[in-house]
Amino acid sequence: MSKLNVIDKFIFFINSVLATLLLLSYILPFFQPKHFTLLSVLSLTVPVLIIINVLFVLYWLLKLKLQMLLSFLVLVFGYFYMGTLFKIGGSTVAENANTISIMSYNVRLFNIYDWIPNTDVGKDISNFVKSEQPDILSLQEYHPNNKSIDFSFYKYSYIQLAGEKKQFGQAIFSQYPIVNKGSIKFPNTPNNAIFADVVKNNDTIRVYNIHLQSLRINTQVEALKKEDSARLLKSIGQSFAMQQDQTELFLEHKKTCKYKMIITGDLNNTAYSYVYRMIRGNLDDTFKEAGTGFGKTFNFKFFPVRIDFIFADGANFTINSFKTFNDEVHSDHYPIMTTLSLH
Repeated sequence: MSKLNVIDKFIFFINSVLATLLLLSYILPFFQPKHFTLLSVLSLTVPVLIIINVLFVLYWLLKLKLQMLLSFLVLVFGYFYMGTLFKIGGSTVAENANTISIMSYNVRLFNIYDWIPNTDVGKDISNFVKSEQPDILSLQEYHPNNKSIDFSFYKYSYIQLAGEKKQFGQAIFSQYPIVNKGSIKFPNTPNNAIFADVVKNNDTIRVYNIHLQSLRINTQVEALKKEDSARLLKSIGQSFAMQQDQTELFLEHKKTCKYKMIITGDLNNTAYSYVYRMIRGNLDDTFKEAGTGFGKTFNFKFFPVRIDFIFADGANFTINSFKTFNDEVHSDHYPIMTTLSLH
């Protein structure tokens, strides 16, 4: 530090604070949000903390200063401990008789309330799904009253509407027979989780579709400027606590499943959160195994946010490919799709 000028000393102080915050964020998945409400909010900032620390490494590297080691070591530790924010490469394996493809998509009610200046959102999404032809389709925020939607090209389906007026909910569509299905009700919210047991060849596969509590954040810049910070943090903390309750209900149901398992859905939280760690369990994150890029699934302006996931049991599936469709036109979420091979 003695060789640093005053400005660089100040920069290194800021660097130290942000590197410490990033290091702290690595243990957040082990803290229950109900007991560490405000601390858990830090999990949302992990992507930006990673990016900032990368910039610090580059800054000190250009200046040929050993201070680069602080952020570098924190980033290396996070890479091996929690995985990477950015994936290079990915993989693709040719389809065969044992291959199954799954798409997950939060369709934001098919724009039923005209958030987007496009009257054909339902039709466009239907045509998009038909063109990609996933064997199984999980939809969050499904709304049946948009007359332009058409998923009749699927042979089987399970739709569970929630809330007092039963206006919207989750849906699973399948090209394979559904032999069992059900819903996990979350209290005091229209969010819920559903499941369908589908049969491919001689295998029964449990497919879950989860939609955890929304954080209710208006991502528009002007709206965020008007938000009271303390109130916003309190609201997010309360949503995280509800997510924990919902996750615990889901995990109790998950324990009863004896089939090969795939979990899809919108967790409304990142891969650095408690709910992600608990729901994923010993399953594989298909993006981490076969994805590429940032894997951004939510249209947030400031930094890449991945809150939509597909998990698969690595003991029973080989993850062949993963794709995030960069579609900002039809929803505030991007569709994601993976192909798996059954063992």
